[in-house]
Amino acid sequence: MKKLLNVSSSPHVRSSLTTNKIMYQVILAMMPVTILGVINYGMKALAVIIAAVVSAVASEALFNLIAKKPQTITDGSAAVTGLMLALILPPELPLYIPVLGSMFAIIIVKCLFGGLGKNFMNPALAARCFLLISYGAIVTVYKVDGVSTATPLAELAAGKSVDLLPVLWGSASGVIGSSALGILIGAAILFAFKIITYEIPLSILVSFNLFLGFFGAKGFDPGFHMVHMLAGGVLFGAFFMATDYVTSPITPKGQIVFGICLGLLTGLFRLFGGSAEGVSYAIIFCNMLVPLIEKYTLPTAFGKGGKKNGK
Repeated sequence: MKKLLNVSSSPHVRSSLTTNKIMYQVILAMMPVTILGVINYGMKALAVIIAAVVSAVASEALFNLIAKKPQTITDGSAAVTGLMLALILPPELPLYIPVLGSMFAIIIVKCLFGGLGKNFMNPALAARCFLLISYGAIVTVYKVDGVSTATPLAELAAGKSVDLLPVLWGSASGVIGSSALGILIGAAILFAFKIITYEIPLSILVSFNLFLGFFGAKGFDPGFHMVHMLAGGVLFGAFFMATDYVTSPITPKGQIVFGICLGLLTGLFRLFGGSAEGVSYAIIFCNMLVPLIEKYTLPTAFGKGGKKNGK
């Protein structure tokens, strides 16, 4: 009798992976780039990170309280959003900027659409775009040791040479989470925990580099491609933002199409747009394409879509 199968309702395949576990593993994966950001930019960067994370968690708690919904702050998703937002902001900001950004991300983009799993775009990126539109004169100023300097991508666009070592370490002018080394270590952690798969990051990076090669000023020059890959938000977007479960396709084929669209748009915005960056807008635009991508890439269920009566 002990060998009898237990027949129950679906789903029959279960996993020990929970939302809480995933979120805290993502936070762990962001720790290398966060630590390097604080090392490079000091206490001002730490203040921005704390302000963004605390206000994100507090915004979700307050919304749930007012809406009389169960508290969800312990699942870690609000903290992930706050930390992601902080890492894509400059370190020397008035603290009301990350606070407003976190409030927008959590209340407007996440909670008003139904909470975790129901938002149609990445909340942190939506908040960054909101801040760029509302406070562009503040959010687009990057400083090193208190002095405003151009980002590596802006220098490259101006025809200047770029030293890759500061870009790799994250000490060049840019956002708090600009260390390519920290991002790559975090990506390795995500792959080790099986939080992400290769389809989206690989298709983004390949399509982005092909676009640069065919339409960039220097073709397939390795140095040109390395600066574009390591500087800006391509790596962080490819491994941490675009792979968000909620706002990306669920099938491997759809993820590849999604990544290709994202990589091409990023290249288009970088080379021909008004800004040296373009990852944020590319990801948000592709987030809105996900329903269409899934419509044409979801596999046909067994027994569906076949010919009727042999016709």
